[in-house]
Amino acid sequence: MKFSTRIDTDLAAERLFETIGNFDALERMLISRGASVSRIDPSLEPGIGMGWNIGFDWRGKPRKLRLAVTRFDRPEQMTMAGRSDALELGISATVVALSRARSRLIFETEVKPRNMKARLMLQTAKLGKSQLDRRYQRRIEEFVQQMSGTPA
Repeated sequence: MKFSTRIDTDLAAERLFETIGNFDALERMLISRGASVSRIDPSLEPGIGMGWNIGFDWRGKPRKLRLAVTRFDRPEQMTMAGRSDALELGISATVVALSRARSRLIFETEVKPRNMKARLMLQTAKLGKSQLDRRYQRRIEEFVQQMSGTPA
């Protein structure tokens, strides 16, 4: 199942990329929401190979996700791949400069099942895809606002 959204911001393209690529702030945000986050690669510079083990509760059960940066082309594109027991996750963020002071974030997420239970869950979720698309749009806008400290 694929989700995608476009968000126009009043940030320069380089600033928007630095904002969404601020992994320290992202880790703090996840921890503040109750997730446990441990970095796989202790590198201080963001880039390919950087990764995390993330633990969180979802629908009353503890879940684990391993997420790694697979592409980091500053200031245009960042791609991450994740894997849990039931799902494979692909996240892509592309920044496009609209002018010197405005930019657009194209954020895409692809979720693939790894077992029959996950396949059934995704098939059921497709029935409410339009509602999920609206929720995805809202959450990504909130994410950009939180990370940048400015309205999207």
